[in-house]
Amino acid sequence: MTEWANREQSARDRLKVTFETAADRYHAARPDYPDELYDTLIAAADLRPGARLLEVGPGTGKATLPLAQRGFQITGLELGPRLAETARRRLAGYERVTIIQAPFESWQPPRGERFDLVFSATAWHWIDPAVGYQLAWRWLRSGGHLAIWAAGHVLPDDGDPFFLEIQDVYDEIGEGRPADRNFPKPGSLPADRAAIEGSGLFHVSLAQEFVWARTYTAAEYIALLDTFSSHIAMAPWQRDRLYGEIRRRLGARPSGTVRRHWGAVLQVASRLD
Repeated sequence: MTEWANREQSARDRLKVTFETAADRYHAARPDYPDELYDTLIAAADLRPGARLLEVGPGTGKATLPLAQRGFQITGLELGPRLAETARRRLAGYERVTIIQAPFESWQPPRGERFDLVFSATAWHWIDPAVGYQLAWRWLRSGGHLAIWAAGHVLPDDGDPFFLEIQDVYDEIGEGRPADRNFPKPGSLPADRAAIEGSGLFHVSLAQEFVWARTYTAAEYIALLDTFSSHIAMAPWQRDRLYGEIRRRLGARPSGTVRRHWGAVLQVASRLD
């Protein structure tokens, strides 16, 4: 492994455990995914009632719950013990859901067990790409599917200007965006087709973008930021300065709120036998 790859792996391992400190806030603050996304996933992966699903990184169960409500049998692998316990509490009424506190990279299913779908919602980027696709392929049955999506911030042309205006505070505290990194617009979200198909193990059969919006008060928006690894990792003085300015600027608005657009590209890939 190269020195650059070692640094990237180290940074990924360091940041992915920060969510443990936000386990109780994560479920309330993070947005729900659109119902249309699940309907599209079920159709694209040809999931039948009772299908067996393996979820990589369920967190507090944001994507687990809607699929559990649709009657699927789900095994969720969650690295963080606090997140896993939160997910178990929230999914306690679903006997066909099992949350296991274990890393995907080293977990082994019961002998002979294979899944109809391996999926990951806003968590696949934490998986070591050197092994992620190989393990997904291994634990899928013949004809099974892999599904990946991740919710991120998009800024349409008529979107709320607050996010551009607050960048001066991020610059001030040393957390500014790189000069060549703009907020993505709807219709331009990147997909992982090259990486998925480059593994030689899958064929991408669907890549569809979903965009939705949510309005936040200052307190709600700060609670959301407190679930982002980049903000959790900030020094206390950085968060104090940023959050204080968010409260002040939103407090000066007649509505006292900010509207944030979310986008996700659902990618479904069939296992190559």
